[in-house]
Amino acid sequence: MKRSRLLVAGLILCGLLGLIDVVTLPFGDGEHPPFAVAAAGAVLGLVTLAGIVPAWRGSRAGVVAVIVTRLLSGLTAVPAFFFDGVPAEAVIAAVAGVVLTLCGVALVAPALRQV
Repeated sequence: MKRSRLLVAGLILCGLLGLIDVVTLPFGDGEHPPFAVAAAGAVLGLVTLAGIVPAWRGSRAGVVAVIVTRLLSGLTAVPAFFFDGVPAEAVIAAVAGVVLTLCGVALVAPALRQV
């Protein structure tokens, strides 16, 4: 698999998002996001970070791991749009996270088509 500039940019973006997911756990207040969501995000962030290295080296499985974990992490933000009492800042952060996740996945996904 050829490492294009778009793939590199996508892996860096996904890596930063994974790192943010891991860091959110100890610094969250346990309410926004709820602890269970933050813990799930931290685990997904760790798996993303673990998948970055093989993806960087051209592994198709690493790319799949990055894409799947980022999409699942993005899904953890969806409840913020539907529940009452979520602060506006948390909704804005959720929107930014989902948009950046979709951008990162869009940059990394074309690497799956390469042989």
